[in-house]
Amino acid sequence: MAQFTDLDPFAARRAKLKALRDLGVDPYPQRVALHQRIAEARELGATAGETPEVAVSVVGRLKALRGQGALFFADLYDATGKLQLLFKQDAIAPDIFERLELLDLGDFISASGKLFMSRRGELTLQVEDWQVLSKALHPLPDLWKGLQDIEQRQRQRYAELIVSDTAMERFQQRSLLVARIRQFMHEHAFVEVETPVLEHTPGGADAEPFTTHHNALDTDFFLRISLELHLKRLVVGGFDRVYEIGKVFRNEGMSPQHLQEFTMFEFYWAYASYKELMPFVQRMYQEVIEATCGKLQIERGEHVLDFSGDWPVVSYIQLLKDYAGVDILEATDEQLVESIINHGLKTGQGADQTAKAEELAKLGRGRLIDMLYKKTARPHLIQPQFVVDFPVEFSPLTKRKPEDPRLTERVVVLIDGMEVGNGYTELNDPDDQRSRLEEQESLRLKGDAEAQRMDEDFITSLMHGMPPTTGFGVSIDRLMVAITGVDSVRETVLFPTMRPEKRGE
Repeated sequence: MAQFTDLDPFAARRAKLKALRDLGVDPYPQRVALHQRIAEARELGATAGETPEVAVSVVGRLKALRGQGALFFADLYDATGKLQLLFKQDAIAPDIFERLELLDLGDFISASGKLFMSRRGELTLQVEDWQVLSKALHPLPDLWKGLQDIEQRQRQRYAELIVSDTAMERFQQRSLLVARIRQFMHEHAFVEVETPVLEHTPGGADAEPFTTHHNALDTDFFLRISLELHLKRLVVGGFDRVYEIGKVFRNEGMSPQHLQEFTMFEFYWAYASYKELMPFVQRMYQEVIEATCGKLQIERGEHVLDFSGDWPVVSYIQLLKDYAGVDILEATDEQLVESIINHGLKTGQGADQTAKAEELAKLGRGRLIDMLYKKTARPHLIQPQFVVDFPVEFSPLTKRKPEDPRLTERVVVLIDGMEVGNGYTELNDPDDQRSRLEEQESLRLKGDAEAQRMDEDFITSLMHGMPPTTGFGVSIDRLMVAITGVDSVRETVLFPTMRPEKRGE
């Protein structure tokens, strides 16, 4: 071993790699012998006594190796758990035992032998034979401290997963969440589909798209910003309960609540309205969260989020009266601009109030109202609840309320100050839809990059007839933020989009 201790960690691992090859050992073999997963081996050894008897073969990564001379202990991990290994000199062929000095933490090995219960009550495999499956050439992060640097953790998620059980559990939780959503939807007769990622006209959300070029067609396309408009086309075609879970892309700013590439879940339900939608969504969230977390009371910071029972339904109009002091149904655009300035909201460029007012005036009434709401009211909405009564100005795909056409039949799920779900009674009048998209197109041409675009094919689809329909969408990533307690949506994504890392020569 002394021949390796004087080398730096990278050189030492390279030297051990060469030593293995010099011995005729392939450090990256092509085949792995039949074996049990560690959880299966532990089940087989559940009744083991102090004498090694139950024969098993396991594979995994070494995360601990301790001992000297004729006795070594190791901790072997796979995705199902941990198993302690015991290497005794008199139980292993001499040449195989001597190769232990060529192991490092992080190496993958196979080990076969017999299970027994140690004096300390720990199930242990007394190894009779072992083999290197993959030599790790990079040292592991500190197994106790983990990865402390946030950027490194997000860039090298694989390294975090190796050393952090919490991170591994979180992403396994995410997989369970998605699986439970699918189960719930299938139990309610919804059909899962896939729709295009590349679109001629992006739509279904207020967002600026990414563009790309299709070489074979010599045509520019947009990466979709929503799943909505193609799913509605399918409702027109006869799918009366349809959903999709897929990636969407929005070329917007970065924040703890925003990703430029994220996973959206959307469903559309014919012959129903937002009135039926709310209890359905509440039940879905409750069943999915309980199946994923094992409970409906989730600790998040200083709050305990309670997803049980019937959630409150609050008015968007009333929230702005309470927190911004503005009646948005009566206020003029100028009064909205004045309120934004008086609340000291960040409005981008402009050194004085006049410049800010001029900038705000270009945004359109819907964007002004939304800005006030997000900055004054939304942070106060902690417990799970439904917000209704949204103005028509920024709900261009939503049916108006018959009793007040200034408002729409739209509902948003609010959890801990975040929008964690958005649904509405879908607009199926093609003439009204055309008028609203024309208004959006006008705002976009005036400089609102997030305004929606005219989609002639979507209008044509509505002209074929779409039944009364309700729809709902939620970012899987943001829902994970709400139920796991992490501070940033980036911690719910295995590999978030990041600026390319600067590397030395």
